Amino acid sequence: MELFKRTLESIGDVDQKAGVAAQCRLDSLTKPPGSLGVLEKIAVQLAAIQGNPLPTLGKKVVMTMAGDHGVVEEGVSAFPQEVTPQMVLNFLNQGAAINVLSNHVGARVVVTDVGIAAEPINHPNLNVCKVRKGTRNMAKEAAMTEEEAVAAIEVGIRLVNKEIDDGATLVATGEMGIGNTTPSSAILACFSGKDITLITGRGTGVDDKGLSIKHKVIKKAIEINQPDPSQPLDVLCKVGGLEIAALTGVILGAAARKVPVVLDGFISTAAALVAYKLNADSQKYMLASHLSQEPGHRIALDLMDLQAMLYLDLRLGEGTGAVLAFSLIEAAVKIIHEMATFEEAGVSNKE
Repeated sequence: MELFKRTLESIGDVDQKAGVAAQCRLDSLTKPPGSLGVLEKIAVQLAAIQGNPLPTLGKKVVMTMAGDHGVVEEGVSAFPQEVTPQMVLNFLNQGAAINVLSNHVGARVVVTDVGIAAEPINHPNLNVCKVRKGTRNMAKEAAMTEEEAVAAIEVGIRLVNKEIDDGATLVATGEMGIGNTTPSSAILACFSGKDITLITGRGTGVDDKGLSIKHKVIKKAIEINQPDPSQPLDVLCKVGGLEIAALTGVILGAAARKVPVVLDGFISTAAALVAYKLNADSQKYMLASHLSQEPGHRIALDLMDLQAMLYLDLRLGEGTGAVLAFSLIEAAVKIIHEMATFEEAGVSNKE
């Protein structure tokens, strides 16, 4: 709990003056003001985060957290729970989409078992930080105790601190956990007050019957556990997940170290929403990579006033959308560093 509390207290405001200076630099470049749209916003945000009008980027890392969910016994997923450890092995063996896309942009994937239900996987590149073997069934009881949720959050904080100590300047969130759109929708339902049917999607691809089951299960979980929206940790404990908690820790840890964190899809954004509710300043360090097929994703982003960069109809997770956004973030940095000003290029501006 001490690391968790210390991290929350360490999250402060960004350097607004550096952001203003970055915008002045962008406005002096050979283009109409604001004509590079979101790229300019990214550059200004990075400048404010780093306290540097000319932000720089170095190592890039994807923090992919894996955990299982007791609620899958209710029939909320199209895939069996055995897929979680099988996909984690696929990550470790470089066979998944996240590996291909991370290699494409020069990012490293860090895979962590924070709560897989199966026996520990023996692999030299896997962080085994198992808090417990999956959450409890939230349709019957709280998914986690407070101690378990905090332990998972602190896993994320410790691991992101290690990566930042090793030179990471850009952190992405990723996850693997069969059934995890169900707790993510439950978290969003608690914080948004929206109708469950409006914010719950098909996840891995459940049919109409499966979607109806998800709606009922989420409603039942909220009714049984009565999570308190004014207490983010209570929501996370009662209807969250171990990998969601660990990603919450990654986001809080990165914010405390003034390192930008790129959110992936709906599950990552549910974790970000918990982080935001715990400390609203953490939002200033977040970049939303894409808008997924999950109907709750846009609502969750809107609650944090975040704008997605990409609209690619993705619904995979793993961190795939986040790493695709890395190229845009790097492009924004190159623009502010390498593009000529009107004066340097000898081009007349509008004056």
